[in-house]
Amino acid sequence: MLLVLVCAAGLGLSSPARASDDISVGAVKMQRAPESAGWVVSADFRVELAAHQQDAINRGVTLPFTLEFELLRPRWYWWDARAVEAQRVLRLSYHALTREYRLTGDDWMRSYETLGQALAALGRVRDWRVMDIGQMQPGILYEARVRLRLDSSLLPKPFQISALTSRDWSLQSAWKPVPFNP
Repeated sequence: MLLVLVCAAGLGLSSPARASDDISVGAVKMQRAPESAGWVVSADFRVELAAHQQDAINRGVTLPFTLEFELLRPRWYWWDARAVEAQRVLRLSYHALTREYRLTGDDWMRSYETLGQALAALGRVRDWRVMDIGQMQPGILYEARVRLRLDSSLLPKPFQISALTSRDWSLQSAWKPVPFNP
């Protein structure tokens, strides 16, 4: 265990925190799925990793990213109610034997030659089914939003400890409102 902590410290976990978001949100679109009675989201994120995060991937650490969607029902008398929540976990890793970066989801895996290609694919979300029509009530105005973040709770344990005390592993986009008219 001591060896793992020493290796984690060597990957730059003690470098100063950065002030800007390293995941920015571009275009976001929500539309009805043509083949079913549901809604899908498409979005573009630009993901930039710090040097210590790139080093961690190149040394075999898998970085888990969580794509989140929320459909909120605004209330004037209390906080907004969450009508729908959806999450999707994407894992980015490097395999030294094949010298390729891999991006995996629930039931798929894609390989890329460079980290830049893998990060571009990570940020390109297309036709992600987030809800069914029956999950909404007619006549109510909803607000939809989406974000992408590095999920520090899914990192290996030594990195989770460092993520609690440092912003070095805090990587996320702001919540982006999605144009939505049911």
